[in-house]
Amino acid sequence: MNKFKFLEHTADIKFQAFGKNLEEVFENSTIAMFKVMSDKKIKPLIKKKIKVNGKDLENLLYNFLEELIFLLDSKNFFLARINKIKINEKKLTAEAEISGDNVEKYETKLDVKAITYNEIFVKKIGKNWVAQVVLDV
Repeated sequence: MNKFKFLEHTADIKFQAFGKNLEEVFENSTIAMFKVMSDKKIKPLIKKKIKVNGKDLENLLYNFLEELIFLLDSKNFFLARINKIKINEKKLTAEAEISGDNVEKYETKLDVKAITYNEIFVKKIGKNWVAQVVLDV
């Protein structure tokens, strides 16, 4: 199974991420978003923990990705990987332990300004999960 694929979009970046469970689809959405920003191998030198809530799965994914953009914009934290992630589908919470480094040490391609609600979805198709996200660049 592919982790993600990029789709055609007129002005922004659109992708679909795939996973066997919600944790994997959130992680693969994160990988896709950061792949848009840099192809460089980021060193996992700094660890952080994040926790977000949502009103539904789409809002939870939106808030999760926005939190990572906030860390990039406010703390210069560029994600290398998600070490652990726990999604509570009933309480609509996502908790993650993440690793990364200072973005100023790396060359970046595109600046992701925000996540949009345009065409966003998180749903189970058969046994697997699919998320679709449009990034404002």
